[in-house]
Amino acid sequence: MLNSSNLIPVVVRSVERFYDTSWIMEPNRHEVFEMVYIKRGNAVFEISGDAADIGPNNIVIIKPRQPHKFIVKSGSGCEFIVFNFKFENRLNNEVAEVSLEDFLNFLNGKETGHFIKLKVSARNDIIVLLERILEEKKNNDIGSEFLRYLLMLELFVLLSRSLKMEWENSIMGKSGKLNEVIEAAVSFINNNYERNITLSDISRYVFLSRSYFAKAFKEIKGVSPIHYLLRIRVERAGELLVRTNRKVSDIAFGVGFSNQQRFNEIFKKYTGMTPLQCRKFHRKD
Repeated sequence: MLNSSNLIPVVVRSVERFYDTSWIMEPNRHEVFEMVYIKRGNAVFEISGDAADIGPNNIVIIKPRQPHKFIVKSGSGCEFIVFNFKFENRLNNEVAEVSLEDFLNFLNGKETGHFIKLKVSARNDIIVLLERILEEKKNNDIGSEFLRYLLMLELFVLLSRSLKMEWENSIMGKSGKLNEVIEAAVSFINNNYERNITLSDISRYVFLSRSYFAKAFKEIKGVSPIHYLLRIRVERAGELLVRTNRKVSDIAFGVGFSNQQRFNEIFKKYTGMTPLQCRKFHRKD
């Protein structure tokens, strides 16, 4: 399980604190990510010039090297949990098919600004995990360190799913933003069509679920993402058939098809001709 991902979350520091309005925090910054969960009370986070009002069951994730300041607002004080964490690359540079990469890619993206804010319920699985990790930190029994490792993996998978839902909800009804996201997906397809990319790869790139992404893509582009991908491959293959003397099998593999038979079927479906017929027709013309 640990070897299934090359990016593993590692907690650098975890604390549980209570502060009242008399407490003053000077602006500071960290070289790692900081996640703050507000258990009770109200406060304001000033992060790189942006103010974020936070209250009970809010989670704020601050990107590295962002100056931030925490100001307690509620007279009864503010109780919170803080995790400072980073991601360690344990294996090679191959991309692992897990949600941790999704989380990190999205968190690092320009769309999220200097920080991300989540609202969860008190009984949310994320909050339960936060409490369990803190409790397990006090435990010195055999296997406690390994258990904390597994809990951290589960925590970031749940965070990834929550962020994906927040992201989808934030762009619903905003045609301009959704168009921007779909155009980013189109660019990804255009730049990677020769690779063995799937619907999951494309939807992950824009941090959307497969079902929501497929529906939004078809509404805006008039075709499904896979239809668009195949069309791009066929168009590029057509250019290579006419302009080069490369073998059909080489062209098929070069534009992303796993075998020539599949390529022949798709090419004829989209153009009405086999690859060899296309080559002969255009060269005769």
